[in-house]
Amino acid sequence: MPTHNSELRAHVLELLHGGHAHVTFEDAVADLPESLRGKRPDSLPYSPWELVEHIRISARDIVDYTLALKAADYKALAWPKDYWPKTPAPPSAQAWDDSIAAVGADREAMEHLVRDNDLFAVLPTSSDGHTLLREALLLADHNAYHVGELVAVRRLLGAWH
Repeated sequence: MPTHNSELRAHVLELLHGGHAHVTFEDAVADLPESLRGKRPDSLPYSPWELVEHIRISARDIVDYTLALKAADYKALAWPKDYWPKTPAPPSAQAWDDSIAAVGADREAMEHLVRDNDLFAVLPTSSDGHTLLREALLLADHNAYHVGELVAVRRLLGAWH
């Protein structure tokens, strides 16, 4: 018989993985022509690359914060400059692929943490009572928000089905 804690853990894992009510990250980046990856639609301040890289940078930061065993193990990024790429276009097709792979790896790292640790334990680096549950929900929420933007950008570029 499932417990409330195991049910909560299952829901958080489902939310992290994506789908259901939202497009998955993998679907949002699939088959985007290389020529459009660095293109900003009229009246929007970001390209698909900028969104993908922002998702990657932010996810890595959240995972680093969650994994840190003491404050000295975590170096906070400067908002907003450290959370966004410097250019609208990826430096190469390989950079695009690497960024996408890193987003998946960091999501898997968070899923592993959620499966194997106390969701309610306060993180060692937190002075505000942040827990693993909070960070997992933050990661899922942040990714869903920007994946939605990525779909909207693709629509404006004429590259969404």
